[in-house]
Amino acid sequence: MSVIRIFSKSFYSYIFIILLFFGCSSNQLLHKDTIKYPVYTNYDTVKAKRFDTGKMWTFEHAPLDYFEETYNFVPSEDWLTDVRLSSLKFARWCTASFVSEDGLIMTNHHCVDFIIRRFEEEGEDLKKTGFYAPTLADERKIKDIYVDQLAFIEDVTDEVVSAFNSGRTDAEKESNKAKKIEELEKSYSDETGLRCAITELYNGGKYSLYGYKRYNDIRAVYVNETDMGLWGGDPDNFTYPRYNADFAFVRAYDENGKPVKTNNFYKFSLSGPQAGEPLFVVGNPGSTSRLQTVAQLEYARDFQYRAAAFSLEKYIDLFYELLEEHPERADEFNETIVSAGNGAKVYGNTFRALVDPYIIARKKDFERKFREAVNADPKLKSEYGELWNNIEMTCTELRNIAPERYAYRISRSTTKYFDVAKSLIELSRQLQLPDEQRKPDFKKEMLDSTIANIYPADFDHVVNTKLIELHAAYITELLGVNNPVVYNFTNGFTGDEVVEYVKSKSRIMNAEDTMELIKKGSEAILASGDPFINFLLSTQDKLAELDKQANEIAATQDVMEEIMGQALYAVYGTSIPPDASFTLRINDGVMKEFEYNGTIAPTFTTFYGMYDRFKSFKEKYPWNLPERWQNPKEGFDMSTPFNFVSTNDITGGSSGSAVINSNAELVGIAFDGNIESITGNIIYLPEINRMVSVASPAILQILRYVAGADRIADELKAGKIVNMSETVNTPDIKE
Repeated sequence: MSVIRIFSKSFYSYIFIILLFFGCSSNQLLHKDTIKYPVYTNYDTVKAKRFDTGKMWTFEHAPLDYFEETYNFVPSEDWLTDVRLSSLKFARWCTASFVSEDGLIMTNHHCVDFIIRRFEEEGEDLKKTGFYAPTLADERKIKDIYVDQLAFIEDVTDEVVSAFNSGRTDAEKESNKAKKIEELEKSYSDETGLRCAITELYNGGKYSLYGYKRYNDIRAVYVNETDMGLWGGDPDNFTYPRYNADFAFVRAYDENGKPVKTNNFYKFSLSGPQAGEPLFVVGNPGSTSRLQTVAQLEYARDFQYRAAAFSLEKYIDLFYELLEEHPERADEFNETIVSAGNGAKVYGNTFRALVDPYIIARKKDFERKFREAVNADPKLKSEYGELWNNIEMTCTELRNIAPERYAYRISRSTTKYFDVAKSLIELSRQLQLPDEQRKPDFKKEMLDSTIANIYPADFDHVVNTKLIELHAAYITELLGVNNPVVYNFTNGFTGDEVVEYVKSKSRIMNAEDTMELIKKGSEAILASGDPFINFLLSTQDKLAELDKQANEIAATQDVMEEIMGQALYAVYGTSIPPDASFTLRINDGVMKEFEYNGTIAPTFTTFYGMYDRFKSFKEKYPWNLPERWQNPKEGFDMSTPFNFVSTNDITGGSSGSAVINSNAELVGIAFDGNIESITGNIIYLPEINRMVSVASPAILQILRYVAGADRIADELKAGKIVNMSETVNTPDIKE
């Protein structure tokens, strides 16, 4: 499930993780185990390699010569078109694919699991039971879900770059570009009837306009139990060997309420992936940072990645403590641990890669060669020669304000006592104004209602009291224990002691005390000495100033980065792929073993391993098996390849991507990567990077012998609905 990374998995967690892009400078994280790379005594001798920037090729510039050189296979234009039209973007967070001519779509279970309540009926618990529609009439509409098919591609680089370069100032450049993009998107949308959007490639070196055909009527067909779609939970996430049934099926319907008819779909392979054959992954990887400068990566390392890793790891530790203290809330806390654990592994291992001198040496060598190529051409040198120094200057400016800026920010992951404090401060300031100058919610006729809503009735004291410790640890990590803002909140305490200290000083730890404080008036609120209120009063005005300064610096850097993209494209063209941007890509690889934990990981696992893990962990979560999985039907083949690894290059957003062979047959569905693949955000290392997928034969085994979903297995095998006499139901959309 990890290939969504921060981009979705599950979707509600990506908001939480994005809000943890904080700053930090200590070495507290360095005690963790790191991924092992070659050890050099002189890192100046390390060289960048051919595929450091990865293999996420765009369809408009698929590397046909490279495919022929490597695999003796040259995809035809018809092959590329069919493969492109068979792939789909699943809503805003995943990839999917047509797998029958009757609109059947396959994606990952974890792309559907968090929206399963949208089609659950009263009395059901589909997370525990899974879902299967035995007939077309039973397929259920999923509210607010759509898929997009990339139907049209047009190069609009000249128009957009010309508009950008016509600006005299940075602001004018960005404004001209935005206007031109808006103009082109509207013009092409009107002309084609598609949803047209321009995608920036090579950080602004190239622009492609993509036209999408949208299917809005999407219905649930088959979804595994949550325990099976996310089998192994947080411990197995980003690991291999894996035994995970991370797949699901939905269907697209047309405007007449009938299954969509399509000529473009992946035929389902009965034999699965074969040793040595080329494997292509077609999907929408979310984002990578492989083309950023070394200065940008080092800034991200020292602030964003280090601090996010610290926060997430601490957050998970606290929830494991809550799990022990409140076992009755196990389901809820385990779900939080899984989603936050995904981010912790992403940020933690990216950080550890960025402090590894071997990785940085390869990035520096790529940058050195790039700069040499620019400086060797007088025209390029005059236009782009100073870009690296200028970008480094902006990174230095950001470094100077990062610790305070991020320490003062209140994120959704910290304790919600700050939300109460923020409301009280606003109430106090509004009460100091004449009634006619107050915001509507604070005028006399609305005031009682506003006050009553300051403290939510469902406030979770158990979780939010525990999270006080996270906030204290985080600001201490950023600013040091003796910083006045930190000391005023913690009094020098840590762990449980800081929680007890804050509780002893706070006036807002429960609704009753909060209402008593409100009765004393606005001056009493601001002078209460409450740690949460004091923290906000002493930081938020300064934070606004720092954010304004940071946004100005970032805007300047954005313009420089776009000009750098022009330089990159001028030097390398399409010989390297652009960074991922949640747009359609095709990448290549092969099944291949890799070394891990002192041994070797096999290219594929079987169901035998799943049952061994079930028994070895005493049938306990997250390796428990539902009853029907413990007793599959006669004919179930335990030796069937289940999950497999390959060298394909994917990242967040690729979840649900089809894995196909040169015959455009679907042999698997991508859902994860090994722990080493996390470095793929900044550099692709084929020697250790592995994608993890569910093999097509395993999917058929599960459908037939575990779920009794023969209707779907038959459709996959035939490539179409086998019994077209079934009636189709058009259900009401359930809220």
